[in-house]
Amino acid sequence: MNALADAMRWLLAPMSGAPVHEIAPWAAWHARCMVLAWGVAMPAGALAARYFKVLPDQGWPGRLDDRRWWLAHRALQWSGVALMTVGIVLVLGRDASGSSAGAARWHANAGWTVLAMGWIQVLGALLRGTKGGPTDRRMRGDHYDVTRRRIWFERVHKGLGWAALFGAVGVIGLGLVVADAPRWMGVALVAWWMLLGRLAWRWQRAGRCIDTYQAIWGPDPAHPGNRRRPIGWGVHRPAVPGTVSAGKAT
Repeated sequence: MNALADAMRWLLAPMSGAPVHEIAPWAAWHARCMVLAWGVAMPAGALAARYFKVLPDQGWPGRLDDRRWWLAHRALQWSGVALMTVGIVLVLGRDASGSSAGAARWHANAGWTVLAMGWIQVLGALLRGTKGGPTDRRMRGDHYDVTRRRIWFERVHKGLGWAALFGAVGVIGLGLVVADAPRWMGVALVAWWMLLGRLAWRWQRAGRCIDTYQAIWGPDPAHPGNRRRPIGWGVHRPAVPGTVSAGKAT
């Protein structure tokens, strides 16, 4: 019992070892919004987009373009952006230097960078171009035809999105230091991120990272996008004779 009590006291104590944890209400709500946005919602949304384009119960390629991944990705990312924006509004005009001025400065500068990356993702998604394809009355479209616009959108959206998420881990860590947060918060976040990493590793090995193009239109080489390599690292495609995109991209 003494060991358990000691462990609980250690977890509940601030990171600095101070006897009490004191934080202004605005700072506490700022932290909650940012952790929920960048630590929970947006990582989950990114994994949904990467590993759930084709679901085990879907019967692909008999059934194409299952939009459940898209609905989950959009809901989680937009929720994250909304929480992020509320979190930023809460700190505008506030003095958050406290006793960790250096860490607070780094946290603020890196935080604004990650915030900008998040909003660039939103604006980029609005500029991604048209869809096209057999299910679109126009047939021609940026995605179906894999136009230059679509290529650059995917490169920027995927690269910047993952960079922002990994950068947010550092920003959240600095935030915990600035707030002198209880140790259990850091432990819980590390455990959550390790769980997400483990799931990502498992789904990657299982070949769940299916190319968006084939998830929507299937592997038929008659579709123009199947004659190009998929964009992004570790993206899997079934072997399609007569294409240069069979297998996976690295």
